[in-house]
Amino acid sequence: MGVIYIGDRETGKTSLAMELANPKSNYVKVTYPDYEILKSRLYDDSLGRTKATDAVKVIHDEYLEIQVQLPTGNKQITLDWLDTPGEIWRATWQSTNSDNWNKLLNTILQSEGILLIVPPYREILKPDVNPEDFITQEQWCNRFNRWVDFFRYQCPRVRHLVICLNKADLFCDLHKEASQLEYIPHRSRMNWQQRNTYVFQRYFRPIQSQIDEINSSVSGLSIRCFITSIHNRSLLELPWIYLGSFLST
Repeated sequence: MGVIYIGDRETGKTSLAMELANPKSNYVKVTYPDYEILKSRLYDDSLGRTKATDAVKVIHDEYLEIQVQLPTGNKQITLDWLDTPGEIWRATWQSTNSDNWNKLLNTILQSEGILLIVPPYREILKPDVNPEDFITQEQWCNRFNRWVDFFRYQCPRVRHLVICLNKADLFCDLHKEASQLEYIPHRSRMNWQQRNTYVFQRYFRPIQSQIDEINSSVSGLSIRCFITSIHNRSLLELPWIYLGSFLST
C-alpha cells in the first residue's frame, strides 16, 4: 500500500512535488523519476513557473517513488498523484464520469496514507501579502467540508491522513518554525505528537470540529497537521518523514 497526494488546484502541489525531488535533500529523496525528467514535465522555463495541471484530468499522470532515511533504515513510499477539479464533488459529474470517479476511488482503497495539501486563508497572511489572492477563513472552512465528507465516506481503509497547510512562507517565520519542528534523528526538540499539537493550535483551530468529525467517523485513522513551504527543506520533508516512520509497508 502507498500514499495518495491530493488537494484543490492552485494549492502548490506541483511546486512541492518538484522541490521534494530536488537532489539537495536531507532525509527524503525522490528515487523515481529523476529530478530533471520530473522538472521537464512539471516546469515551464518560458514562464519561469510550474505548469498548470490539466483541468480535464482527475488522475494526474505522475507516479513517484520516495525514499525516507530513518534511524532504522530506509523506507520506500510509493505515491499516486490525484487531482480534483471542483466538479468532481457533484453527483452529476460522478454519474457521467463514472470511470474516472471509480478509478480515483479504487486508487484510494489501495492506499494506506493520504497527503492533503490546503492553501492558507486570508486572516493568517503576513501584512505584505495581497489578501485578494486568497479565500477568507470562513470560505476555507466551508471548502474543507467537502474533504470531511470525502474522508468519511470514501476512505474507510486509510490509516494516516496528513494535512499540509502550504505556502508557510506567506504566513509565518519559516526559520523560527523550522527550528521548533525540524526532524533531527535522536535529538529532535519535539516528538510527532508534540509537533502536531503545536501546528494544530497555531494554524488549524478553525477546522477543529471538522477534524474531530473525521477522527470519530473513520476507525483507526491518525490525523496529523503540518505546515509546508518550498522555501524550507526541513518543513517540506517533515510530512514524508512522518509517513515513512508510521506506514506499515
